[in-house]
Amino acid sequence: MTASLESQRIVRQMQAIQKIFFNKFGVDDIWSNSKVFEIVIASALDHDLIPGHSGSSDATDASGAIYEYKHFKELSSNHSWTFNDFSEKTIQKLNDTIDYVFFCHINDNPGVSPPLFDWYYRVPGAQVSSYLKRITPNIKNARKMINLSSRQLETNLEFPGIKREAVIPAGRYATELSGIFSIVNELELLVGVSNVLTSSKFWEVIVALELGHFVNSEQGGRAGAHDARDLAGSWYEYKISKSSSWNFQDISPAVLKKYGELEKFILATVDKKNIEVKEILAVEQEIMVSFLQQKLERKKQLYAQQGKELRRLQVSVTRREVLRLGAEVIELNVSHS
Repeated sequence: MTASLESQRIVRQMQAIQKIFFNKFGVDDIWSNSKVFEIVIASALDHDLIPGHSGSSDATDASGAIYEYKHFKELSSNHSWTFNDFSEKTIQKLNDTIDYVFFCHINDNPGVSPPLFDWYYRVPGAQVSSYLKRITPNIKNARKMINLSSRQLETNLEFPGIKREAVIPAGRYATELSGIFSIVNELELLVGVSNVLTSSKFWEVIVALELGHFVNSEQGGRAGAHDARDLAGSWYEYKISKSSSWNFQDISPAVLKKYGELEKFILATVDKKNIEVKEILAVEQEIMVSFLQQKLERKKQLYAQQGKELRRLQVSVTRREVLRLGAEVIELNVSHS
């Protein structure tokens, strides 16, 4: 993969689409964290998107009702809906703020282009909250994460979900979605990567264009253990942030062992509104892994002294810290202006 004139053209088109979407609907950063699929769902259900990503509600309507969307794609390895954080605050928000949670299915099978929102369950937020309150005390995992299945929604909630077919009108976002998926298809063909709208895959592609790396299309599992490789076949872990700080969310022994297979860590700072890479730092694998272990151990000791539970094996690493570790500042090649 090279930082070609064609890739620059595509990025400029993506910048233009994002600017149009923001000017019309007040929503920016439409390319990250599967945001496009929220747009697909809102368009089909005739909802208005609420600006924001994690932590914000997803949509509203003319009556003022507030909705939260959960979705999974048919080609995903996980055919259930994930709550990444079932803290008391998150569960209470479902009760106090969310009128309905929409548990949605996206058909992204080969030949379905663009991906189709084809069915969903609609469950009152209060009932989802009540169910999570009831079952989460028995769940023990470091991330406080839970998956809900179709069976759970149909049989275990006080107000069982009913599977409904999605009604697909022209939709208020139909014109923009047509442009979005057209340019995404071009990008995927150019770089040889599928599922670029999943999680942070899009930003991995943008960073890889700067580095001449090949992004791994897989997401999770053994095949998706690492983010990108170079021409020599060496693997890299990407961390991408809007600020000069990067989160490592799971520093378990299994993950640290996986990190041992890497050549380097790539830490990128990006401007998601303007789709620009601002800076890329590269850190040797052994140095970064040792630093993560030390920082996590200090965090454990601090929590123990304060009598607090360390919920997640997570630390943040700042630009200043990685520069002290001897990080290499990568010269950027692509002009996105």
